[in-house]
Amino acid sequence: MSSPSVFITGAAAGIGRATALTFAGHGYRVGAYDVDFAGLATLRDEIAGRGGEVAIGELDVTDAAAWSAQLGEFAGTTGTLDILVNNAGVLSTGALQDVPLSAHRQMVDINFYGALAGLHAAFPYLRDTAHAQVVNMCSASALYGQPELATYSATKFALRALTEALELEWRRYDIRVLAMWPLFVKTAMTDGMETGSTKSLGVNLGPDDVANAVYAATHRGRGRLAKVHYPVGRQTRVLAMMGQVSPNWVQRLLTKYLARS
Repeated sequence: MSSPSVFITGAAAGIGRATALTFAGHGYRVGAYDVDFAGLATLRDEIAGRGGEVAIGELDVTDAAAWSAQLGEFAGTTGTLDILVNNAGVLSTGALQDVPLSAHRQMVDINFYGALAGLHAAFPYLRDTAHAQVVNMCSASALYGQPELATYSATKFALRALTEALELEWRRYDIRVLAMWPLFVKTAMTDGMETGSTKSLGVNLGPDDVANAVYAATHRGRGRLAKVHYPVGRQTRVLAMMGQVSPNWVQRLLTKYLARS
């Protein structure tokens, strides 16, 4: 029996890299893709050195043609894909008016459109695979709009809505769609990041924490009551629980307090 397969974007560093290593360590055939080919090359050497199986390739997630080409090559003759992990993302912080419009557009293009393009291109492979799954890397910033992270937060709100819609829409094809919800993670994305929220809450998660949560979420039983959202870390679990039971004005006050705005 062939190894199960996982296709991961933003895999050269951070959460994506940790996720690739985690799945490779559990016997998956890993497809690792990023715009940083040098980082992918070191990942390939690390996985191969541990006896794992990996394919790497450059992928700009905003390029639909590149998505089609890389998925077609990775799926090969089987035409199947067990898990797609939409992890690629970028972040710019600051007051909305102080962040260049080009940076806002880049977040929208990569964080949301990049995932959308991947889902569209991957659908035939997921549909033709028994019990296929999609993992969209959401964020605790999608619980309530975040000052100094406004556009990033908006892209994660959009990804949350897309996840929820497709979880219902794709059930008929036996495709499970879920979202991971980490708070701030110690990666290059948060290096030097200073916002009211990071000062209040800190940066307490590591890439391995998220990678292990992704693996655990994709290896739980499928009950009749679907679990769609997976908070990562104690802080996110508390915030998510409060978001479910608190009225909107309480969430606003909490966000205002944590963001020191």
